[in-house]
Amino acid sequence: MVMAQQFEPLILVLSNTPASDPGIDFAGSRHIHYPAMTAILRIPCSAMIRPDVILYALTHGFDGVCAAGDGPECPYLGADCVTRTAKRISEAQNLLKEKGIDPGRLRMSGVCSVCGEAFAKCVRNFSNDLKKLGPQPKPDKPKSGAGADR
Repeated sequence: MVMAQQFEPLILVLSNTPASDPGIDFAGSRHIHYPAMTAILRIPCSAMIRPDVILYALTHGFDGVCAAGDGPECPYLGADCVTRTAKRISEAQNLLKEKGIDPGRLRMSGVCSVCGEAFAKCVRNFSNDLKKLGPQPKPDKPKSGAGADR
């Protein structure tokens, strides 16, 4: 008897180096469970997240993107980081809507340096929400190069 394979969403977490990374590392060092299909990409500041990068991730293999925000402790922008990050996420959600992608595939969460359990819970909840949405459709790969007509 062959069992159907359950969909496990692939999640990209955009983690800022000064604040979120220590919290995510804390979750790992404490062996706090969160979905294995989670990739972490470190960035210096969450306000640097570009909407087109989120769109690219969702159209090239990821089922969801989680932006882990710095908060007012950002060493680059201070308290203004929260406002700028929220604006970027809003722009990204609008871009996703324009492209026919459910904006629920993008989540923003504050993760501080000691928030390992909160991070893990956020990713687990996001994964469960993405399971309800199902896999993000992948684009067809264009045929190009030598032998493409074969």
